[in-house]
Amino acid sequence: MSHHDPISPLITPKAGAGLAQLNERSRDIFRQIVENYLATGEPVGSRNISRLISMPLSPASVRNVMSDLEQLGLIYAPHTSAGRLPTELGLRFFVDALMQVGDLTETERQSIQTQLAAIGRGQSVEAALSEALTRLSGLTRTATVVLTAKSNARLKHIEFVRLEPEQALVVLVAEDGQVENRVLKLPPGVPISALTEAGNFLNARIRGRTLAEARAELEVALQQSRTELDQLTQKVIAAGIASWSGGGGEERQLIVRGHANLLEDLHAMEDLERVRLLFDDLETKKGVIDLLGLAEQAEGVRIFIGSENKLFSLSGSSTIISPYRDSAGQIVGVLGVIGPTRLNYARVIPMVDYAARIVSQMLGK
Repeated sequence: MSHHDPISPLITPKAGAGLAQLNERSRDIFRQIVENYLATGEPVGSRNISRLISMPLSPASVRNVMSDLEQLGLIYAPHTSAGRLPTELGLRFFVDALMQVGDLTETERQSIQTQLAAIGRGQSVEAALSEALTRLSGLTRTATVVLTAKSNARLKHIEFVRLEPEQALVVLVAEDGQVENRVLKLPPGVPISALTEAGNFLNARIRGRTLAEARAELEVALQQSRTELDQLTQKVIAAGIASWSGGGGEERQLIVRGHANLLEDLHAMEDLERVRLLFDDLETKKGVIDLLGLAEQAEGVRIFIGSENKLFSLSGSSTIISPYRDSAGQIVGVLGVIGPTRLNYARVIPMVDYAARIVSQMLGK
């Protein structure tokens, strides 16, 4: 029999109400299908669902609801089985409308805090972030990623070293001990005194600032100090500032940790193939950097499921990412996890959010 039980319509009839208006019974059945998939990766059939749901329904009634859920595009039947799995649209709907995002337990908070608090003492920002990712990867059993700007370190000192008559080395020393060298083209006829004066001018103004902050400030300072600076010194300073005006893709650094977690819970050859595709995607850093860059425009956690994210659509992966900030409250990077679409969303989302906040605090000190 294919007629529906007369208990209640699948969708409460509200104009344009759409998926969000699934009735209680349909939500219950849909939730069982999704939660079973997230726990086991396996399809689940009507007989099992009729045992699991809170209201008494026959397998035939459950099948009717399942066929409606399928028409809505929320679930589908994999070719080998009579059971159903959620589609990407179904997962999205579940995450947005039905899932209770648990808050972290005090123990989990303590664990993340203790693990991340040890970071950053005497380490470079990159080393600290890498460590934070390794810890987050262990807690979430996923691969973890961070996108950071290389130029986020706060500056301590700058020096000009003449290499040739028209070339100097700019040595930038950061507060965390990182040293970066850039070769600078000098205007003809620059005396050593102009390099020294330029160095003094810059050192008086850059300490404790990131490259981006220093650049903005120096451009103003240079305008205001034109009268007291020798012209060649002005040119050296201007050339120095210009040499920092990177900030494009090559200035971004991508750190990925925990690849091995993606190999843990594989069910079939197609799982293995998906993970192989995901590894390929992670190797092509450009795409990952573009994707993570999107999250920098957002407040809070962003979730991309499967093909919503063109980069990982083939491997059917989900990405949960959150921006983090520096001490001035500026968003300076993004961290998060990449894993199969059957992530434990309710647990991972608050973890990513909390880890991003801890990293922000760490950078703020």
